[in-house]
Amino acid sequence: MKNILLILITIAAFASCESVESSYNTFPEGEKDHTFSNYDMATTKHLDWNAEIDFDKQKIQGTAKWTFINNGTDELILDINKLEIQSVTVSGQEVKFEIKNKNSVEGDALIIPITENDSIATITYNTNGGVAMQWLNAEQTAGKKMPYLFTQCESIYARTLVPCQDAPANRITYNATVKVPQGMMAVMSAKNPQKKNAEGVYTFEMELPIPTYLIALAAGDIEYKAIDGRSGVYTEPSMLNKCAKELEDIPSMIAAAEKLGGPYPWGNYDVLVCPPSFPIGGMENPRLTFATPTIIAGDKSLVALIAHELAHSWSGNLVTNSNWNDLWLNEGFTSYFEKRIMEEITDKAYTEMLWEIAYQDLQADLKNFKGDKWDDTRLKVDLKNREPEDAFSAIPYDKGALFLRTLEEAVGRPVFDKWLTDYFAAHKFIPMNTGMAIKHMEENLDLKAAGIDLNEWIFQPGLPEKTAYKTSERFAKVDEGRKKFVEEGMNAEGLNARAWSTHEWLHFLRNLPKPLDLKLMKQLDMSYMLTGIGNSEIADEWYLLSIASKYEKAYPAMEKFLKSVGRKKFLEPLYKELVKTEEGKKLAKRILEEAAPNYHPLATKKMRTIVN
Repeated sequence: MKNILLILITIAAFASCESVESSYNTFPEGEKDHTFSNYDMATTKHLDWNAEIDFDKQKIQGTAKWTFINNGTDELILDINKLEIQSVTVSGQEVKFEIKNKNSVEGDALIIPITENDSIATITYNTNGGVAMQWLNAEQTAGKKMPYLFTQCESIYARTLVPCQDAPANRITYNATVKVPQGMMAVMSAKNPQKKNAEGVYTFEMELPIPTYLIALAAGDIEYKAIDGRSGVYTEPSMLNKCAKELEDIPSMIAAAEKLGGPYPWGNYDVLVCPPSFPIGGMENPRLTFATPTIIAGDKSLVALIAHELAHSWSGNLVTNSNWNDLWLNEGFTSYFEKRIMEEITDKAYTEMLWEIAYQDLQADLKNFKGDKWDDTRLKVDLKNREPEDAFSAIPYDKGALFLRTLEEAVGRPVFDKWLTDYFAAHKFIPMNTGMAIKHMEENLDLKAAGIDLNEWIFQPGLPEKTAYKTSERFAKVDEGRKKFVEEGMNAEGLNARAWSTHEWLHFLRNLPKPLDLKLMKQLDMSYMLTGIGNSEIADEWYLLSIASKYEKAYPAMEKFLKSVGRKKFLEPLYKELVKTEEGKKLAKRILEEAAPNYHPLATKKMRTIVN
């Protein structure tokens, strides 16, 4: 009865947006885009997953037992992509299934015959090279002792790991049993072990309903260190103490987040620091954020990323965009929430630097999206017949966050904070779309008195003229130093930059002339040892400037950086800068061919489109 009630609530929630959106120049919400599944007619509710990881063959042998509710159909349709289906049973009886080939991005439809009395379907299968999984040999890990596997299922890649209804509008619970080689630990987006066991068999439970893109798995030479009673760090043994020290402020972040979002709903909040090939900054898998090792800078200067992934525990994991057209509901809310966490644990001046860096990223993407891509600068985008990845840019993240900050300043922080807390409470575990968000704003905030035009912010491209953008006072001082250095002949030592934060360095480097005079490049490098610097954010900006300025002394370190870091945020701009010249294009092609085995398949695909 509970499950049926939840489905009815979900369907009503989808329908509720129609009257709201009729006053806006928009288009349908898109809940059924990017999925072949019929989750509205045969709704999967719980997964029992058994998986054996074979590192030699780089395959997972799996059995997916789905409990579902039949709402009046004769077939259960699941999404699959690069899965070898061996057998399917329904209510314990083997059935003849059908696979309909659809396309290379979204995969195929697995069609299973069912009757009105059926509620269990079991699929036995092998994975076969899907992009959700990256397999690393021992040499590609920090400890170089054991191979390693991690998954990345956002946006529509869970279907390459397990047959599923791979749409964020459908939420499921799961239990799993995973077998790995002895000496390894497996972890998932669930209740996790904290010690290795001798058998190499681990069991997991995720009892709260999540969308399938939040199913996550990692296995390798992994150990755990607690930070406090409800948070800790997983990573390879050689990195464990360093990572735990860098992330020791997680309890303070959780406490800060709870002031705005309400009680943390997921039990433990742990972080898995992945090998360098992890392709993004972080992934908000519930209970276990997967994070890039590039945030381990030694001075806690890059931990805002953890604040972002923690914030997803509310905006994204608890309240989830029901479709990828509405990505801003996940990422815009989270990017705003991240800044509020950082303001609580640092101060206003520090957080204004984060806002300014985000604004610079937003302006860069607005410039990149000119022409036929301009419509993609709307918060609500149209991804019909397009890949969900097209939605990922600074627009949903930083324009979305700026919209919420503008809304906060217009209605006042006390009113806004109450509204946001209520928003999370009212929509938890219910798929969320733009129409529903608008309805909640209109019913609980005086938007007219605040002067907020939702149509302009959400459905129109570009940025409204009136925003809450402010310049950073700390950056103003950096600007003064940069002017004296570039225009007035002040020596690099006069910048007194050794005490600068990462964000001050980013602002300084981004705003230097390109190309920069080689004498000034040498001064900066001699004074602050920027070539080979361990901070990946600063390194990326420095190597961009070095390529643009033809500062060849930095090229060997830049090449090493490109071969050792797999995060797309850092790779893309460097490869794009290199290919601007014929000489640079040759270098980029050579580096990519040598580095590609260390990149995630999605990163390799993207870089090849750039260099070719």
